[in-house]
Amino acid sequence: MFSKEQILNALRHVQDPDLKKDVVTLNMISDIEVKGNQVKFRFVLTTPACPLKNYLKKACIDAIHQYVDKNLEVNIEMTSKVTTVRKDTEEILKDVKNIIAVGSGKGGVGKSTVAVNLAVSLAARGAKVGLIDADIYGPSIPMMVGLMDERPEIIEKNGKTVIIPLEKYGVKILSIGFFVDQSKALIWRGPMASMAMKQLFTDAQWGTLDYMVVDLPPGTGDIPLTLIQNFPLTGAIIVSTPQQVAIADVRKAADMFTNENIRIPLLGVVENMSWFIPPDIPDKKYYIFGKEGCRRFAEELKVPLLGQIPIIPAITESGDAGSPIATDQNSPVKVAFDNLAETVAQQITIHNAIKETMNSL
Repeated sequence: MFSKEQILNALRHVQDPDLKKDVVTLNMISDIEVKGNQVKFRFVLTTPACPLKNYLKKACIDAIHQYVDKNLEVNIEMTSKVTTVRKDTEEILKDVKNIIAVGSGKGGVGKSTVAVNLAVSLAARGAKVGLIDADIYGPSIPMMVGLMDERPEIIEKNGKTVIIPLEKYGVKILSIGFFVDQSKALIWRGPMASMAMKQLFTDAQWGTLDYMVVDLPPGTGDIPLTLIQNFPLTGAIIVSTPQQVAIADVRKAADMFTNENIRIPLLGVVENMSWFIPPDIPDKKYYIFGKEGCRRFAEELKVPLLGQIPIIPAITESGDAGSPIATDQNSPVKVAFDNLAETVAQQITIHNAIKETMNSL
């Protein structure tokens, strides 16, 4: 008869490559049952979008076979509990574990496309996801998710007006575009726009979320600063295209987040429009805007290149049709966004672990 302690000792040989500790020390193992030659337990990942899921499962099975008995039948239930460094005493969006700002500092680089498809891909992996369109003057997310003619429900709760976010593709969504006529210019001064943006966060019933993705407007003005000053951001993602003229502008957004008075962690850089793939020659790549520009930019910032998204006509077509490309099971770009979601979730876990360690010192 084998014991639970024998199983735990074997699993202490399995190290999480990101967190650099063994899975037992990280409290990833629970509910061990040993009956005859059968072993059963739960493995609690730090995110449902973990890119190491299959690797860790195999490593656990191999460790038990190597250090206990090679004939044991191992059954592992892979579950997840998304990490956060937020304190229970925090009141603002207290049930939201991680808030991710997606910014660029300029328009036209596909920031909203990245934000929408990132949110959809995270949700498809089992995460609880919210998406806020904070581009007050140019909201595009209602069109990109096919909710142009929809309006959120507004209710009274405990004497307060509460907005119920719309939901599509498993993502809870709010945008100022749901409340204004998008065919007309929104002529608001900065304070009014900032107040409207804050209401999307504070006056909505978001519930429990693993990740809230925030699509920022271009520039480094009132809206990004209001977000940074009022809400506890986990980190920021910088989106750019490869050409140097774009990176020169995007660098300003990176500088904003890393400013010594702000210090929001950069999770990494996403390179959009990395190369063009002709529909009739899917194996061919044309580097229209230059090659590896964002990789060099990421190295300069000392952050990861989170992903490279190619150009194909279907991305524009799917956005215009309200059906994000990340939902298209036959698109090669879906794979790029799925990989991006996993990498972003991975970086959040690493950043949270580092911050938790620093806070405990």
